[in-house]
Amino acid sequence: MSTTSAESGARGRTRRAIVSAAATLLARDRRATLAEIAQAAEVGRSTLHRYFADRDELVRAAVEDSLALIEQAVLDAAVDEGPCVDAMRRLVTALVATGDRLLFAFGDLSVLEELPDYDDRTERMVTDLIERGQAEGVFDPEVSAGWIMATVWAMVYTGAEAAQQGRVPPHGVAAHVIRTLEGGIRRPDAGTPATR
Repeated sequence: MSTTSAESGARGRTRRAIVSAAATLLARDRRATLAEIAQAAEVGRSTLHRYFADRDELVRAAVEDSLALIEQAVLDAAVDEGPCVDAMRRLVTALVATGDRLLFAFGDLSVLEELPDYDDRTERMVTDLIERGQAEGVFDPEVSAGWIMATVWAMVYTGAEAAQQGRVPPHGVAAHVIRTLEGGIRRPDAGTPATR
């Protein structure tokens, strides 16, 4: 391995550690300082400043990285495959797993406004799943796809927040969200939701 690629790899790991620490800390406290972020990333403050000139640049990088991670989680859930109920369960489980990143990215929607090129492909994938479920008669067609999507996001966000605050064990969040959603978005004549 060449020195250049090793340095590049180390630089990449350091940058990812800083961005991850920023997202985690800022999800819990929007006032977290750069010094606290540097400490959580296990780097010096001067190292942090070599990667990010100021707080705004770091926050933007953390938002972009968090949105990419959330989008990848939705892609990995393969929401366009298989029965809609199974796809929704995979989606919820994948989103819950993003935890602090989801809380950070959507805890203050003004940060999204600072991304002029923000394209919410994730939202379109979720809407497509919901509309497919409605067309197949699994999700209630009397409720708009937009409402169901907002409910899914709100439930996942609430679950991640409950785990962060210790009100629900992290391993139990997805089951809580799925059970609650299935009691509310499934058609009354579609059968009984599976218990978890």
